[in-house]
Amino acid sequence: MSALLEFDRVSKWFRDTVAVGDVSFAIEPGVTGLLGHNGAGKSTAIRLAAGLARPDEGAVRILGEDPRRSGAARAALGLVPDGDGVWPGLTARGFVEACARLRGVAGPRDAAVEALAAVDLTDVADRDVKGFSQGMRQRVKIAQALVHRPRVLILDEPLNGLDPGQRESVIALLHRLGSEGTAIVFSSHVLGEVERIADRVLVLVNGRLVAEGAPPALRALMEERPRRVRVETDRPRELAGGIAGLDGVQRVDVDDGALLVETSRPADLAVALPGLARAAGADLAAIEPTDEDLESVYGYLTERARGVRR
Repeated sequence: MSALLEFDRVSKWFRDTVAVGDVSFAIEPGVTGLLGHNGAGKSTAIRLAAGLARPDEGAVRILGEDPRRSGAARAALGLVPDGDGVWPGLTARGFVEACARLRGVAGPRDAAVEALAAVDLTDVADRDVKGFSQGMRQRVKIAQALVHRPRVLILDEPLNGLDPGQRESVIALLHRLGSEGTAIVFSSHVLGEVERIADRVLVLVNGRLVAEGAPPALRALMEERPRRVRVETDRPRELAGGIAGLDGVQRVDVDDGALLVETSRPADLAVALPGLARAAGADLAAIEPTDEDLESVYGYLTERARGVRR
């Protein structure tokens, strides 16, 4: 099955800041999550994919063509931007129908009705979008992106502003579209959210693609790396010896009244700590991981792959 969206060694920078650096991937039908913290380069990657920004190096292709130059590539694309993006003074039906007409859709009225039904807005289709909640406006944005039945659908943080019921509905819609052959890319900074929706995940950190694969493989990758845990206690030196003897503990440092523990078995550490504290006559004030973010994954992957070119 051929890729519908491709990044071929794409880089984009703003003055001295690398927003996206040497990123390559290929998107086939199904749902792909673009995961990264705020500032990781997700929105820049979305703009590049949609043809709204020009790469400084490399190439972006939709259906094998440059979306900035090809009408066929643009016609195949549906975009849900992160900003508001709806026009006040129009009803939901009027807005989506106008978008359909601008895209040259045959039967724009019927297409608008179908798109609004897909996002559960039929009952409010004739209300002015100016009075809509954030979640309703978000669904109108999704409807306009679907109205021409795109082969590639790109969504920037599509679940923002949705209540739990609306989230479930949109997730089900994305699953259905992906199974029907649409290539979907959506961005998020929430790992659990991406795991629920995506068949495949791309992880961006500081503009670099640091991991990719199915959600279970990504979760395993995050869990296999050594973890750092901070243990706050009134008797750190007395407690350090017992912790150092645990299986999986690779290092224990005393730091300003606390212990910094590096271990490949954090769950075992959590279970053992209360007994070790009693034996040492120590009180435990806090136990917290210090590397549960994507920056730590980036650091781990970089260290593991040192000397190996991606």
